[in-house]
Amino acid sequence: MHAGDRVTPGRLSWKPRFAHARAGLLIAAILLPGRSTTAQAISTDSAAPTFTRDIAPLVFEHCAVCHRPGGSAPFSLVTYDDARARARQIVTAVTSRRMPPWKPEAAPMEFEGDRRLSDSQLLLFKRWLDGGAERGRPDDLPPAPSWPDDWQLGPPDLIVHLGAPYQLAPGGPDRLRNFVVPLPISATRYVRAWEFRTTNTRVVHHATLVVDSGGRARKLDADDPDSGYEGLIPFTAQSPEGYFLGWTPGQRAHESRPAIAWRVDPGNDLILMLHMRPTGTREVVDASVALYFSDRPPSRVPVMIRLNRQDLDIPAGATEYVATDSYKLPVDVELYGIQPHAHNLARRIKGSARLPDGSTQTLLSIPDWDFHWQDVYEYREPVSLPAGTQVTMAFTYDNSAANRANPNYPPRRVIFGQRSTDEMGDLWLQVIPKQPADHERLLSDLRRRIVPQNIDGYRKMLEADPDNAALHDDLALLGVESGNLALAVDEFRHSARLRPDSASSRYNLANALLMMKRADEAVDSFREALRLDSGYGLAYQGLGLALSATGRVDEGAAALERAARLLPSSSDVQYNLGVLRQQQGRFADALKAYDEVVRIDGGKRADAHYAAALIYEARGEAAAAVQALRLALAARPEWTAAATELAWLLAVAADSLVRNPEEAVRLATEAVRLGGGHDSRGADVLAAALAAVGRYDDAAAQAQVALKLLPADADPSRRDALAARLDLYLKRQPFVLDLPPR
Repeated sequence: MHAGDRVTPGRLSWKPRFAHARAGLLIAAILLPGRSTTAQAISTDSAAPTFTRDIAPLVFEHCAVCHRPGGSAPFSLVTYDDARARARQIVTAVTSRRMPPWKPEAAPMEFEGDRRLSDSQLLLFKRWLDGGAERGRPDDLPPAPSWPDDWQLGPPDLIVHLGAPYQLAPGGPDRLRNFVVPLPISATRYVRAWEFRTTNTRVVHHATLVVDSGGRARKLDADDPDSGYEGLIPFTAQSPEGYFLGWTPGQRAHESRPAIAWRVDPGNDLILMLHMRPTGTREVVDASVALYFSDRPPSRVPVMIRLNRQDLDIPAGATEYVATDSYKLPVDVELYGIQPHAHNLARRIKGSARLPDGSTQTLLSIPDWDFHWQDVYEYREPVSLPAGTQVTMAFTYDNSAANRANPNYPPRRVIFGQRSTDEMGDLWLQVIPKQPADHERLLSDLRRRIVPQNIDGYRKMLEADPDNAALHDDLALLGVESGNLALAVDEFRHSARLRPDSASSRYNLANALLMMKRADEAVDSFREALRLDSGYGLAYQGLGLALSATGRVDEGAAALERAARLLPSSSDVQYNLGVLRQQQGRFADALKAYDEVVRIDGGKRADAHYAAALIYEARGEAAAAVQALRLALAARPEWTAAATELAWLLAVAADSLVRNPEEAVRLATEAVRLGGGHDSRGADVLAAALAAVGRYDDAAAQAQVALKLLPADADPSRRDALAARLDLYLKRQPFVLDLPPR
């Protein structure tokens, strides 16, 4: 949490965001190139293959995207001399299927950009070598492919760059470094296509992009003296909803499917996570991202289903440690892409689907996992998966000395974590519900399962790094999101102990205590935050809310006035100040605060209009109350409380210029429907509206419902008032309010 987060009465001053794609965890998401062009026909006659006729077309299609001058591979293969000098090396690489890099086994569903060579193509390479690796006739040589020097999709709408190039040291292990790139936009935009570029493809093995909406990565970057920073991705940084954003050398610009785009907002940052490999000499690494915007918001938004195990605990020497996870689809979906992610100990990866009819489909199978060749695999045709389908991942890990990719020798126990020496197990499925109305249903179902998994993951990471305050903070936020406030308090308390001079740590702890209704402790913690930072406006606001919760409304209002001076552009502070002024009976001052909220937020806050309406209603100013309630509903159309209150005034007001019984019936009927018919107040208002249009029998029936729904411990005066109105309806009379109703 940080300055600029929002507070509403009785709530924390931050709103933890759910990660339907990830919860602040480093995911090496890599996008594969688009579908390649078709190579010219392979010679099948008995003549010995030649480079110009048979081998060059395969090299140009499958190899030259990296093996070309200026490409990411260490040598070029685009000429005969290049290929002839490495003929035996080429044949060894392709016949072992180490090159071109393509890890999935063949499956019924085809993937875009499949780089796999067929058995006949492999034989052709071998026959070419065995026949002396002949050049062939010059006329048989097809044109060499060309690669654009400029952006592949034309001039971008926006290009962003690293703040400063990064100096990669000559030696040492691979580096995973995060670079924070602000997005200079003044309004919400929707990205339909993007392209990543680096000045040093020899060094950059792959890149992953996420969007940070909270600004926390900026501070981590600022605290590191070099360009970028290493370590954890903050909780506020996530992939755009339903998207993989990644790059590998040779990849084409990525365009979203029609009518689909991802959102960025003012103040967002891109975080570029670069996997870099030292070359033995000091290297300069720079990078840029081109964005192409859509003219309109997307009509369809994908959803990311995450199968994962964040409780991985792989013993030293284990050769067959299997991690599985499953999820039953609650709605019909179409599967567009799949992305596995693991580190060095993974050996076999499989994703499958068991359909409701009992049949099974393999979605992805990689029998020889390689940490250095990770891709996102996009299906050429969407895979239809009906509701009730069970999607499953099964990852097998080898933590023995026989695993040559094991980073630890001798092997040691490995648990879940973001570092490449830790281990992860994720299988992401990009889907779009067949029915747009099922989008929120699917997201809601996924949220229920992912937060407990993320909590497991953060607990595992804290086992290895117990003094990491940022991890404690993120786990605390997950506690808030899951409703486990005791966990949130414990973790924020850990963070505060690790950072005794941090005002924000005390502030976060105070907010969690306030959520638990431990207001006295919250007051002490807010005051400690203010002792550490006397200009902490949000802490003054929190102190005001905590004091009011202990009954010290006057002290709370004074603290909120101080917050308003420090945060003059905060509508939350003004709203909360208005609430306390209202509690004090200082209605004129409360209305001034609500007017200030309207000025700051342009009238978009329905709660400020509603609160003002209650003041007008209490003072008997029915016309002003009706106007304020209409503004509240304009800002929040399906707000039951505002609709109910407006229906009440339109039904019972004595002023003929205010009364509108027909509209009252419509509003009250809809409010009762939205409330499920379980609210005594809603039934009472509907009864008054029905009586106002002369439907007395229906009004009496609704009044009886209102009496039955009244809580047993309700104020006796409420029951008496309802009974009196019922008596009027039985006498065929409407209820008309001549005096202020409150």
